[in-house]
Amino acid sequence: MKDDSVKHPQAAAAFLKDRAQAKWHDSAIWWVRQKRDAQAKQLPEWEELRRLAREIKAHTLSQLDDYLAQFEANAQKNGVTVHWAADADEHNRIVHGILAARQVKKLVKSKSMLTEECGLNPYLEQRGIEVVDTDLGERIVQLRHEAPSHIVMPAIHLKKEQISELFHKELGTEAGNNDPTYLTHAARANLREHFLTADAGLTGVNFAIAETGGVVVCTNEGNADLGTSLPPLHIASMGLEKIIPKLEHLGVFTRLLARSAIGSPVTTYTSHFHQARPGGEMHIVIVDNGRSDILGNEDFYQSLRCIRCGACMNTCPVYRRSSGFSYSYIIPGPIGSTLGPSRDMKKHGSMAFACSTCGSCSNVCPVKINLHEQLVLHRKKAFDQNLLPTGKKMGLLAMRFLTQHPALFDLGGKVMRKVVPIIPESLTRHSAWSRAGRDLPPMPAQSFKEQYQQRSQNKKDKQDKKDKEEQQ
Repeated sequence: MKDDSVKHPQAAAAFLKDRAQAKWHDSAIWWVRQKRDAQAKQLPEWEELRRLAREIKAHTLSQLDDYLAQFEANAQKNGVTVHWAADADEHNRIVHGILAARQVKKLVKSKSMLTEECGLNPYLEQRGIEVVDTDLGERIVQLRHEAPSHIVMPAIHLKKEQISELFHKELGTEAGNNDPTYLTHAARANLREHFLTADAGLTGVNFAIAETGGVVVCTNEGNADLGTSLPPLHIASMGLEKIIPKLEHLGVFTRLLARSAIGSPVTTYTSHFHQARPGGEMHIVIVDNGRSDILGNEDFYQSLRCIRCGACMNTCPVYRRSSGFSYSYIIPGPIGSTLGPSRDMKKHGSMAFACSTCGSCSNVCPVKINLHEQLVLHRKKAFDQNLLPTGKKMGLLAMRFLTQHPALFDLGGKVMRKVVPIIPESLTRHSAWSRAGRDLPPMPAQSFKEQYQQRSQNKKDKQDKKDKEEQQ
């Protein structure tokens, strides 16, 4: 499991001790990034979809309270019971209360990073309820007593030989049989028994539609469908940022999600849940757990646009070479490196420095979150709050001093080029850095939120003017 007390550099160094494994992990993740690029190139409207997704999410966050209230009202009209949880503990207590009242002994659960965030599995297991993760990757890490190392591919850090050994020990498969098809069939047979004997099913939520009160779950294995259609009770756990306004907006996100996540045109299953199956019941638990605080932060609220595709991880040179287990927060990679410090800078501040500031994460994000810029801002916060190791802070202060004194900077550059002749002159001359800064396009005076509000007001004014002219 992840240890909050271990900082990213130390955890990454431990992973990199096995150079062969680290190299394999890097190439496996990069392969997925390349698939994403191939899919994006097949859609001429790809950038337009990203723009629409960004603006739909931005609009929704600007009126989040209204859309949540609309969603609750429509879900209740469908016969669904809606619960509100302020934090992880309340979420877990609500879920346990529902299960205990119905004497549930076994819960089958599809992949949900929110329940990982809340620590639901150990909470329920300590209270006598068996929890079976039914996503194949999640089941593998559950049997290994590990957290997911990736939000879409939870067991991507493991090779087939390691999974074969695990399944031989836990499921009784043939020793040394590393065939992926054989291993998958063995896991499927084992999970089928759990589906048939479960008392309840729990799913995450990819999208919640305010207009209909329904939730949408995207999977490639069909486990969410089995987990909700066989047991009589369905619980859906969702973060409050999962809302989108209308059903017509869903297609924008489903076209982006699978392509960004795993380089596929669409997920195999895109399942809509509006009400319980006949004779059953359905509950939705809407969770805050710090999201409102992030929403109120002008610098970091855009991170709530995330649709949990994992594209930023697949492109990140730091994540690929250090694995998800080097990050202290449950969500790794660039998006986790802004969400973690936003929740607890003291625990997760080192994650903001697990970044080369290359900007690749922002470039591939399907909803255009300015991830690398947020990480730089978190670094400043960590510096201002005196949370950096003394050596790193002194180094940053020294660099700041040098950049403020061009003559000293250039002198240091000349010395460095003599010591390490291969260093390009452009990296050690203050004037070159200054020119690079001048060549950058100017930053917009307004934030995106302000720009969006201004556009909305302009559109309203234009419509009002048109209505007035028609009346005249």
